[in-house]
Amino acid sequence: MKNISPLGLLILLICFVISCNRPEPTPDGPDIAVEDLRRAAEMYREKALPVRRFAHADMLPLLEKRADLFSQEVLGQSIEGRDIFRLDYGQGTTKVMLWSQMHGNESTATMALFDLFNFLEGADDGFEDIRNTLIDSLHIRFIPMVNPDGAERFVRRNAWEIDLNRDFLHAISPEAVILKKARDNFEPNFGFNLHDQNTYYTAKGSRNPATISVLAPAFDEATSINPVRSNAMKVIVGMNQVLEQEVPGHVGKYNDAFEPRAFGDNFQERGTSTILIESGGYPNDPEKQYIRRLNFMIILHALYQIATEGYSEYTEEAYFAIPDNESRLMDLLIKGVTLSDSLSYTVDLGIRRREVEVSDPMDYHVSGSIADLGDLSVYYGYEEIDESGLALVPGKISEQNIDPRTFTAEEAFALLRSGYLAATVDEKYAGVLHNLPVLLVRKGQKIPFGTGLGSSTNFFLQEGEVLKYAVVNGYLIDLANPEVINWKQKVL
Repeated sequence: MKNISPLGLLILLICFVISCNRPEPTPDGPDIAVEDLRRAAEMYREKALPVRRFAHADMLPLLEKRADLFSQEVLGQSIEGRDIFRLDYGQGTTKVMLWSQMHGNESTATMALFDLFNFLEGADDGFEDIRNTLIDSLHIRFIPMVNPDGAERFVRRNAWEIDLNRDFLHAISPEAVILKKARDNFEPNFGFNLHDQNTYYTAKGSRNPATISVLAPAFDEATSINPVRSNAMKVIVGMNQVLEQEVPGHVGKYNDAFEPRAFGDNFQERGTSTILIESGGYPNDPEKQYIRRLNFMIILHALYQIATEGYSEYTEEAYFAIPDNESRLMDLLIKGVTLSDSLSYTVDLGIRRREVEVSDPMDYHVSGSIADLGDLSVYYGYEEIDESGLALVPGKISEQNIDPRTFTAEEAFALLRSGYLAATVDEKYAGVLHNLPVLLVRKGQKIPFGTGLGSSTNFFLQEGEVLKYAVVNGYLIDLANPEVINWKQKVL
């Protein structure tokens, strides 16, 4: 080795220190600042999609108005003859494909894609450099609704009741055939598989909902890592850095066990770096409008990372540091409540609510039930009661015949404070949906009540002789400080 001068040694030492202390790239470095992502999400929100239940027909006019900037093509038809569209954007060499709503009732990311379309069409807003980078570097293909027949009913599966994400191998469904051909014909470098998950997942070791869950799917039983899967992991790390600034502690990672029938696993195996995004739950966001914003932010960030190859600076280790998912949440968790049978005993009650479709699939009512009871110390609740001395007691039905069109929430709260969980209505209102914070029953009907698994959740929580809380169809009401909730109930 040649002799190095003291000055040369000093320069080498400085370079070494700088390289050792180089920070992991962050979204506020050479990337898009999180504040800008927030601003863009708010500015370009598609107002024609204000709720997560919408039909194929609601999407069509939003596609029609985008004929100028996006090239469009009908890839084929669903079982019931609904068109499945793709939209293309950009003229770069790196190909990216995003597909949403393989499951018809998983529409959060679909809303975010239309927000993204608005952003890509924007101008004179300070985001021109981002758009220029995307359009010059990427060729992006969007398939916003893979399962339009499921969306029409707002159900998971297609019209043949097949789960499209378990139909890669046999491709029984025309929708599965269309999606496979879309990838094979396009051969994208990166793919985004956009879904919703149930709202009861938490980030492991935390009481926080896994508002966004992620996965770089495995391509073999050994869950091996090759450059294709590694790139997906690194893109996810960048997305996670955005989320940790926006919703710290609300990100989970799916188990990467290989699923040979799934599209993501097979696309990964075929050379497309595939990123799964699952939209979970967030407090007081039943329509997932905040989660929609998160989807917009991380998808736009990821596209920019891919366009600039910024993702390459992240590490696989940072991906594996993301907490795993756990199913540890209840809508309502009541700790240490006293039940009475032939004996009295004390348990924790976990209550979950589910949406029940009605004749109009764009509407629904909510049904609460006991999901678990006993020692639920490992569970958390979106709402929790942990007060000693509370006893579960049934409620009464008011004989007063009310008109649900004119009856008010304040009048309903007055009934609850008097020990009535339900009011009587005329027979003509059977099955009608309402938003009153009390059960409405027809004459002769009883209050659904029970304390076992699967039982309906309609009761009071009493301390001594005082009624402190009402639980109506799984919703909690503090009788001292009642609040009007966005109820979705049905006349019994």
